[in-house]
This record gives sequence, C-alpha cells and structure tokens, in this order.
Amino acid sequence: MKIDFDKFHDGLAPAIIQDFRTQKVLMLGYMNLEALNKTMQEGKVTFFSRSKKRLWTKGEESGNYLTVKQIMADCDNDTILIKAEPHGPTCHTGADTCWSEKNHHEDFLFYLEDIIRLRKSGTDEKSYVKKLFRKGINKVAQKVGEEAVELVIEAKDDNKELFLGEAADLLFHYLLLLNVKGHNLQEVIDILQERHSK
Repeated sequence: MKIDFDKFHDGLAPAIIQDFRTQKVLMLGYMNLEALNKTMQEGKVTFFSRSKKRLWTKGEESGNYLTVKQIMADCDNDTILIKAEPHGPTCHTGADTCWSEKNHHEDFLFYLEDIIRLRKSGTDEKSYVKKLFRKGINKVAQKVGEEAVELVIEAKDDNKELFLGEAADLLFHYLLLLNVKGHNLQEVIDILQERHSK
C-alpha cells in the first residue's frame, strides 16, 4: 500500500475509520506519512492533528483507543480506510461515532442481544428475561435443552410454522445462555470465521 501524500498541499490524506465488526463509519481524520507509519507500527490509530499541529494518537487522553485490524488504500491511493476495534466511544462528545450513530450491528440478532442485556439489568420484574436470569444458569441451560428437543421433534413433522417457531425459541434461549456465561454472539462468529478461513 502506497498513499500518494503529494496530491495534497499539506501532505495530509483523509483517513476513514470503520468498526471492523459492525462496519459502521466511526470518524474521519487526517494522516501524513509519519502518522500512517506510527499507526502501522504500533497498531493504534494515530492522526496528524490539524489543530494541535502534531501527531495525535486517538485515545491518548481518554483511553478510547482504536486498535488497528486492517489498513487499505482506495483505488486512487489518496484515501486511507482503517478497520479498527474501538475501545469506548469514538467521538469527543462521548457518542459512539462522530455522526452520533449507535455503533451496533444492523443484524437483528445483535439488536436482540442488546435487548436481552437491557432486560436483564432492567427494573421490570415481570420481564421473562429477568425472571429466567434470576433463576440462574442451570435453569437457562435447561431451557436451551428443552427448546432443542422441541425443535428436533418438530423437524420430524411437516408443520413449517411450528418448526420455525421452535427454531426461534431455541435461538432466543441460546442468546440468553451466551449472556449468562458472559459471552456474546460475536465471539461465536469469530470462531466460525476462523474455522472457515483454515
């Protein structure tokens, strides 16, 4: 990868930062060659701050670093795309992104994970999720087992609606089990992707 910094009178190329998991655009900054080299060497996104007139590593004051996962150049070699893992909010305002967007997957399953987290810590004592979590891991694991058996039973018949309903029940309770164990869907996806790449 070779960025043509000479295209710019100030030697600063735009650098788009994107969350490597959610694909959300987090922010836009500017890099000179020195900032790009430091970013590649240290694995943390470093810009050239136009206001401070110096290199500036994102998170050096807040601790909200951006860990580099991939660096790419566009087709004209004059714009940098960095896929990164954010450690905390990216915007100086405290927002997830500099466009005040929530940094989460558009995928409904990830949205559902967020809802489960909210219900678990919420105050609604009538919530099914809260009640189940209160009963502990054994009950949550038991529900996953029950739903898996019910899905297998429905798989032997030809009722599409009942089969898909049981599949949805199993998937929902599987997300609950991941949560109660302190894990999440992305961790499982990471393992599947790693196995796929071998």
